Amino acid sequence: MLLEHLKTKLDAIEARGQYRVQCVTQTPTAPQQTLTGPDGSPQARLMFCSNDYLGLASHSALAVALAEGAQRWAGGAGASHLVSGHTGAHEELARTLAQWFEPHVPQAKCLGFSTGYMANLAVIATLGDADTDMFSDALNHASLIDGMRLAKASVQRYAHVDMAALRAQLMLSRAKVKLIVSDTVFSMDGDLAPVPELLRLAEEFDAWLILDDAHGFGVLGQRGRGTLEHFGLASERIILLGTLGKAAGLSGAFVVAHERIIAYLLQAARPYIFTTASLPAVNHALLTSLGLIEGDSGQHRRSRLQALQQQFRAGVEALLRQYPTLPWRLLASITPIQALVVGRNEDVMALSKALDEVGLRVPGIRPPTVAEGQARLRITLCATHTAADVARLLQALFMLASTQVGL
Repeated sequence: MLLEHLKTKLDAIEARGQYRVQCVTQTPTAPQQTLTGPDGSPQARLMFCSNDYLGLASHSALAVALAEGAQRWAGGAGASHLVSGHTGAHEELARTLAQWFEPHVPQAKCLGFSTGYMANLAVIATLGDADTDMFSDALNHASLIDGMRLAKASVQRYAHVDMAALRAQLMLSRAKVKLIVSDTVFSMDGDLAPVPELLRLAEEFDAWLILDDAHGFGVLGQRGRGTLEHFGLASERIILLGTLGKAAGLSGAFVVAHERIIAYLLQAARPYIFTTASLPAVNHALLTSLGLIEGDSGQHRRSRLQALQQQFRAGVEALLRQYPTLPWRLLASITPIQALVVGRNEDVMALSKALDEVGLRVPGIRPPTVAEGQARLRITLCATHTAADVARLLQALFMLASTQVGL
């Protein structure tokens, strides 16, 4: 019965044009990768879908640091952080990140996690008790939403970046604790949350502000310290989450907050307490990654990213002027996430397939990841792309626009 039941569900997913297929890569993360084709043959692709924004995943210094970490710490941590898995590598990374963000989060301490999903579940579900009202941006990441589903708090959603709606909700709240929850850079649109206004509302209504900086960390700010540095903000009301598997080029996540919040999470956050600590060697290598992010190399890579973003946006805007009847729409973004909304599921998948046939991998993003009728190409740029790479993508988009592929 179960197999038949699941087949019905799978058939329905496919009928809606939402069926997902994994791709298998055979080479390290980089703009140029080799994928396994449907017939098992190798296929070279120029990738515009990675979150490796600074191009550090294939940096030789990280490979060396990982090897050093493996020599020092060997394999797994062997236990949870509170049993015996919290090594000196974990502690040094947490101490370094706390120092990084102390100017933005006074009395900061840091707690490390294996993934950003686990960090978000831990913070939201643990702090969202029955005495709490949560206020969530409508486009928040799935991990934040799932944390709220686990929380005992009352949850209210406000329309995307609608500060008037959020203010109205806060005014009506009589909860002992109020938590505003938002991505900083929205992962499917690429736009920035109005973080300064969020903080002002938190201060006005005695609320706390949980910010998921997964796509801002490493990319924004003079030293790559993310959205708080970008806006020049500081407050003990901020609870900052970040991931280390995107711009940092490795894996893991962190929460930085006032030391009392971190102390409570360490005592009560089930996703932290009841899971084996991450690989010590990765934590060791992440210290090298942080050095690259904040140093001259990181600043150079962020400058390159900005130039590539400007090149891409100028090209797509020229395309849309040349073909004004196209239903395509480029969303506003100053980040490496550039969303080209196409509309219907079948149209975006036809466009993605046509790009794949000319050697470009740009997966189509469909509901439920985005809203119905908002299927899109989520184009991500990396500092290791070249101007010629971006020009090749733009040329392919012009060619497909001219032939009205999939429309």
